[in-house]
Formats: sequence, C-alpha cells, structure tokens
Amino acid sequence: MYGWRRGLAVQAEDRIISSVLRRIVLFAGLILLVAALAPPTLSPYELTGEEEIAGQLRGLLHWLHTALRPQPDLAPEAGITPAGISPYGANTFLQNEALPEVREQSVALLAGAGFRFIRQEFAWEDIEIHGKGDFVDRRNDPAGVDAWAKYDNIVSLAEEGGLEIIARLGNPPSWTRALTDTIGTNAPPDDFNDFGDFVAAVAGRYADEITYYQVWNEPNGNDEWGLQDVDPEAYTRLLCLAYERIKEADPNAVVLAGALTPTVALEGRNLNDLIYLERMYAAGAGDCFDVMSAQGYGLFSGPTDRRLRPSVINYPHHLYLRDIMVRHGDAEKPIWISEMGWNTAPEPLPPIYGRVNEEQQARYAVEAYERARSDWPWIGVVNTWYFKRHNDDERDQSWYYFRLMEPDFTPLPVWEALAAYIPEAGEPAPAAPWLMSWQQARPWLFIAGLALFFYAGLSLLAPPER
Repeated sequence: MYGWRRGLAVQAEDRIISSVLRRIVLFAGLILLVAALAPPTLSPYELTGEEEIAGQLRGLLHWLHTALRPQPDLAPEAGITPAGISPYGANTFLQNEALPEVREQSVALLAGAGFRFIRQEFAWEDIEIHGKGDFVDRRNDPAGVDAWAKYDNIVSLAEEGGLEIIARLGNPPSWTRALTDTIGTNAPPDDFNDFGDFVAAVAGRYADEITYYQVWNEPNGNDEWGLQDVDPEAYTRLLCLAYERIKEADPNAVVLAGALTPTVALEGRNLNDLIYLERMYAAGAGDCFDVMSAQGYGLFSGPTDRRLRPSVINYPHHLYLRDIMVRHGDAEKPIWISEMGWNTAPEPLPPIYGRVNEEQQARYAVEAYERARSDWPWIGVVNTWYFKRHNDDERDQSWYYFRLMEPDFTPLPVWEALAAYIPEAGEPAPAAPWLMSWQQARPWLFIAGLALFFYAGLSLLAPPER
C-alpha cells in the first residue's frame, strides 16, 4: 500500500514538473516570437513610409512578412573609405546653361544652401564632338570654339564656391559607333579605348580640381546602354579600363561605379540591379571602383519605409547592394546615392515615378538625409535629384517634377526645406548596432519560437504516463 501511494505521489510530482516545464517552454516561445515580431517603432508611418491609414495597414502586413525573411548582411561596423564626407549633394545640368552668369548664380545658391557636392555631367558627346582628339565645337560656329571652355568655367565656379564635383562620364558621341545613334545616343563606343582616352583627358586636365569620377549611369537599364541588351561583363571591361586610365592620369582620383537603376526586370534591355552587380563581381569589377553607386528613389512610399524585399523598390533598396558588396569582400567601400527624390508630377501625367504633393516632397527630402546619416554608416554622399533645368520644355515629362527650382530660379518647397535644414543639421544620433543584429536575427528567433510552441503543443497531446 505504501509503495502504491508513493508511486502516485511521484506521478503527481512528475505531472507538476511537466506542467511547469511546458509553461516555461511556452513562455520562452512567446518571448522569442515577441522579439521576432516586435516592430522597431510604434509609428506606422516610420515603419511603412505610408501616410494613409489603408496604406499603413497593408504596409504593416507587408513589413511583417519581409521582417521574417533572411536579412542582408550590412557589416555596419566596417571602416569606410573615404570617410568623413559631407552627405549633401545635388545633381546639376550646368553644361546646358548658355549664360555664364546663370551657372555662377546656380553654384552660389547651392553653396549658400549648404550643399558640398554637385554631380555634374561631363558629356563626352559635348567635349570630343566631331572626331577623335577634336575638342573644338563647331556645331553653332564654323570657326569653332574651345569645347573645354564651358567645363573649365564650371570647374572654376565650383572651386570658388567650395563645391566638390562628381564628374559623371558617359554619353558617347555618334562617331564612336559604326551604327552611330541608330542604337541609341547612350550606347557604348565600338572601341572601349576611345572612352579610355577621353576619361584620361578629363582626369588629366582637372587633376588639381576634381577628385571624384563616376563611370557611366544606369548601365543596367533605361536605355542607358543604348537600344540593345545590357551587358554586365562588357560594362565591367569598360569600368576597369576607365579606372586604370583615370588613376594613371590622377593617382589621387576616386572612381565611382555607375549607379544601377533599381529594377526587378529580367528582360534584355533592363536587368535586375542585384543580378547585374553579382555578374559585375564575377567579371572582376571588385578591383575597378572605389565607391559603389545606387539610386535612392522612394517612388510610392516615404523615406522611413522599413519594408525590405529584393522585389520591392523603395528608399532602402540599396541595402541589398550593400549585402552583395559585403559578401564579395567590399565592406570597406561606401555606397553613394547618385539620385534621391520624390516626384510631384501633376495630373494627367502618369505617376511612373510615384506621386506626392509638394509638402511631402519637401519633408521626404529632409527625412531621407536624416535616415541616411543616422541609420546607414556605409552611405556617403546623397545627391538630390535635381537642382534645375535650363528651360521648361520638359514640363510634359513626369521626370521634370523632381526639380528643386524652376528654370528661372523660382524655389520649390523642397528647396526651401533643404536650404533651411542643411546649415542647421547637427551630428545625427547613430542607430544602435544591436538594432541591425536584431534585424538579422528576427527570422531565427521566429523559427525558434514556433519550434518551442510546437514542442509544447505536442507535449499536451502526449498520453499521460501510467
């Protein structure tokens, strides 16, 4: 009788222990799931970049789905070179301004607003116009004028205004192709050495004034490789040749890879930027640039958007480019954003670049700089797209409505917001390193939490011990 009673006591004790353990497992699973699913902010806007309630609700579900996917490796603590760079840049088209005084006013306004970089085209077709080694412009004057003169003026004005130039090199003249412009005005030259000679001429001429050179723009799409299929391997050969020739002309030069357009397309003339960059690395591009470039368009959501998926094009899309760079040993190289902005195209123009109002455009531009400075230590210069055009002939084009100013220097709200923000911007509070570690751990925390819940559920179904 005593043994039987003792056995019942032991069974009761085991059931209590089992119940306690099950509760501990359930509690641990709950803690892991909360850690996996908790948002980094309680603000729906700061989480999704959406301002309407319906968009925020959809965005919360979307964020939850993307937060539980494998996250990119960002190496936030890697030493970045070059470091200590001012992030404030703007895209300019000063080569299209016929009057030197307009160029001078443009530079003065940009410098006065606190910008420290201009991303300025040095269009090959506008410098070596009529043939190899011919730097005389005879398009409007049979006697010809020095094709360098306009660019010399731009360089001089930028130096006087304390602005660094990112010289965007591309746009081959038609004589460089046997098919001339029939395959597009942006198609690469038949002989890449012609481009090598051109970039060497630019870097040699401006070795004392220009440090930063960007080789091409969006070679993976938007017909920037001409009216033909894009070719990452060919672009890599062009990039490596340009890198070598620029460094020979100016060993202190910093070479930027061409900005890749963010796209999910897999067709011949437009190729997903992540696939394109992988193929560039496979072709040896890692040795041929000092800075990677990306585009920073928010399109249909604001700059605070934290949704992250390779097929989603939003402001933080470049994190996937960063992941590829880290995996290929380029964690110390920064990414510079070549073009950043939100579009205010009015009805009935199609919202192919998204559509916001002018107040949102202004607020988003400031928030974009704030986020880049605080959250992404690998980001260097962020060049807003764009300062102004020389006239308003393109008002019928959606892309025109990214501008900061009208052609007559009438400022838009986005200009006024940036001109007020930049001079007063203090040092940002950097994001805590553990936040990025938490983001990367989320999928594993979720799996572990589900596993513990599953185990606890199975234990409930198990028959009691006799």
